[in-house]
Amino acid sequence: TPQEGIEMARTHAGGIDILLTDVIMPQMNGKQLAHEILGIHPGLRVIYMSGYTANVIAHHGVLDEGIHFLQKPFTKKDLKAKISEVLG
Repeated sequence: TPQEGIEMARTHAGGIDILLTDVIMPQMNGKQLAHEILGIHPGLRVIYMSGYTANVIAHHGVLDEGIHFLQKPFTKKDLKAKISEVLG
């Protein structure tokens, strides 16, 4: 759950480089989760994923323009490429 993710971020001893989160989840959306975890790990980079297209999600105001987005379903190769892109 998002709360478990926040707790894991709080108790993790080292830094966290990247967060992969779904856009739509129970309890809070991915943008809210990222905001909470960025408060704990300010240098964190975020990849959002969803079965909905980026245009549909942006139209509903869940994601801002210019975010890192991965359309579901995706392959391991797609995920690796997106992580490489985001981490530079």
